[in-house]
Amino acid sequence: MSRLTVKIRNRFYRHLLRYPARVQCNLCGWTGLLFRSDAWHPRTVCPKCGSQVRHRLMLAAMQTLPGLGMDALVTGRHVLHLAPEYLLTRWLKSRAGKYTTADLNRDDVDLKLDMCNMSAVTDDSLDLVIACDVLEHVDDDGKALDEVLRVLRPGGWAILTVPQKDGLATTYQDTSITTDEGRLEAFGQHDHLRIYGDDFPDILTNHGFAVTTVTEADFTAAARQRNVLFPPVLSPHPLATNYRKVFFARKT
Repeated sequence: MSRLTVKIRNRFYRHLLRYPARVQCNLCGWTGLLFRSDAWHPRTVCPKCGSQVRHRLMLAAMQTLPGLGMDALVTGRHVLHLAPEYLLTRWLKSRAGKYTTADLNRDDVDLKLDMCNMSAVTDDSLDLVIACDVLEHVDDDGKALDEVLRVLRPGGWAILTVPQKDGLATTYQDTSITTDEGRLEAFGQHDHLRIYGDDFPDILTNHGFAVTTVTEADFTAAARQRNVLFPPVLSPHPLATNYRKVFFARKT
């Protein structure tokens, strides 16, 4: 390493020391001045583990909110994690009594499973089902929700997130849109089949769930800022999901 490289590196570290960490990922513990940006949302992605607002919001709820904690929902329970994210797996697997991962297309999971037809899972057998940003990909989200209800024990929980377009009152779906380009333009991603609106809690209720909606407003301003539970800069994209929510849906 050259003297110039060492000098630049040392100057960089001295600069960092003048400015204490302003943000922290509550999943992996990374701290720094800013998170990195993705294509739509500036400064919302943890540079170490890749967590996004929805992941940190979910964990914050399970760490702090009464009735929604790890002990109540995960510890010693049978958990099914659909389209599992490793950054959440590390928190769940060591606490669950039985932790099962599933996906229709991946090979690094315990079960090959179609969320719309989970026939490999028996009725009333699970305590918790987790599906983060999965429902917008499935052919029939109504069937998928019915399947989640079926496999949960009475009193069991589902933790769900979906992309919700800012200000959209009613979920938008058009089955005539079948091309990648058309879906990208209409729903925001080439493999999305719909984009959800503010009616998503009503959809869950109509499928037999009692819903608790968690938003950044459930946490202190200091926690929101430090753990970036809300985008520090709102995305101007017309299909942006700036106001992330986590839905805790209980089988009644």
